[in-house]
Amino acid sequence: MEITELTQGFTAQFHATPEQYFFAPGRINLIGEHTDYNGGHVFPCAISLGTYAAVRSNGSASFNFYSANFPADGILRVPLSDLDRPRVHKWVDYAVGMLQVLAQNGATFGQGLDVYIQGDLPDGAGLSSSASLEMLIGEIANDMYGLDVPMLTRVHYGQTVENDYIGVNSGIMDQFAIGMGQANSATLLDTNTMEYERLPLDLGENEILIMNTKKQRQLTDSKYNERRSECDSALAKLQTELDITSLGDLDASKFDEYSYLIGDGTLLKRARHAVLENQRTIRAAAALKSGDLATFGHLVSASGVSLQYDYEVTGLELDTLVHSALQQKGVLGARMIGAGFGGCAIALVDRTQVAAVIAAVGKEYAAVVGHPAEFYRAEIADGPRALGAQA
Repeated sequence: MEITELTQGFTAQFHATPEQYFFAPGRINLIGEHTDYNGGHVFPCAISLGTYAAVRSNGSASFNFYSANFPADGILRVPLSDLDRPRVHKWVDYAVGMLQVLAQNGATFGQGLDVYIQGDLPDGAGLSSSASLEMLIGEIANDMYGLDVPMLTRVHYGQTVENDYIGVNSGIMDQFAIGMGQANSATLLDTNTMEYERLPLDLGENEILIMNTKKQRQLTDSKYNERRSECDSALAKLQTELDITSLGDLDASKFDEYSYLIGDGTLLKRARHAVLENQRTIRAAAALKSGDLATFGHLVSASGVSLQYDYEVTGLELDTLVHSALQQKGVLGARMIGAGFGGCAIALVDRTQVAAVIAAVGKEYAAVVGHPAEFYRAEIADGPRALGAQA
């Protein structure tokens, strides 16, 4: 997105010139889905699609927000004295939530800001547009008010916004992937210890193709919280005999040995996904590190099978994209990403075959689902940052 486009949009709404520009990326998770709130490993990276902002100190006692993605909402004014207000069930909740958590942890805002926001992440596509906005606001506040809040702290603040303000019992992966993003690398994160390792994302002659179902999903309206509750219930049953704090503490052998404790078919499937997905993620990172792309692709696809049959978070749209992609020449692996119930899938594709894969998968998807999918060739990007001041 061009700075001139942001400037023009800001000027049209606020009749002034912005002082500074910012960007926060979206994210994809290569493997390790629904493991972050189960104390397991994830393997995400930030992408070049994301959320932009043009910002100006306004000398008033209110924040004035405008999103070009939700123009019907107009300018939303939030007094500095009203940051602890309850959510209003609009996009601005994610911005207010981050400011609220910053204030609760000692940040002070001497004056308000005019903030013009424009993103190129498809809304509800599972690329973490909400976490991107949270981390964008955190970057804006940190820069404009000189807060000096470390990025990892802001990552935790973003999760607090989701859990305590928005009401989604999510883990920390989305905010971590965005906040700690680094171009051309993916990060293996142990969500139990917060230890992480950055690995070069060397896919050889392959690239990541993002496939969007164009079926939006809202985490608070989905079965996301239900899945977390099911995992918690399975964990509680295992803890009657095992000294563990999360499902991520188990390897496949120990889980198999004690799975009889769960005693419920649905809970067994949910826990099995969490345990085996954690192990797949560790193995996938090792395969990528050693250059074994075939094994890496197989594990990505195995993740997709588990998400479909054990965790049951896919559906017709995602299944059609993934199954069709796996039938195409030059595809190493494919699976859904994000919370599920809509959103996006990824495929690892030989770059010489990308156009053919898009054409074939797109044709089958439209025939089965009845509307077209969208496709994006992912570029792996840095995390939140200032783009520079107005010249």
